[in-house]
Amino acid sequence: MQRTVIIADDAQFMRVMLRDILEDLGWTVVAEVANGQDAVERYRELSPELVMLDITMPGLDGVEACRQIVALDPRARVVVVSALGQKDEVLRAVRAGAGDFVIKPFEAERVEETLRSLFARRPQPV
Repeated sequence: MQRTVIIADDAQFMRVMLRDILEDLGWTVVAEVANGQDAVERYRELSPELVMLDITMPGLDGVEACRQIVALDPRARVVVVSALGQKDEVLRAVRAGAGDFVIKPFEAERVEETLRSLFARRPQPV
């Protein structure tokens, strides 16, 4: 079964790094976007299994994008991406519906562990 994901981060090199990790784990990146508004719009169009959202992006940030995605689909699986020191923002994102978080810079093992844990807690909808 094909696992699909949208990556939202305003830094292209972070999107590339995360895409490489996710593709190595067997995921198909269906969209890469640089802001939260585009993430919400692409989610609406593509309904991927997962959205990886950077917290700090211009315009619509990751927390608000998460809130809007979960409002569109309460079963949406969202993982927020944050830099060290963004604890308050991560907590806001979890309250907005994010299932987990990953700290930059990415470590493939941590990304894999986070996704495994998220999907174990929130089984795929039927």
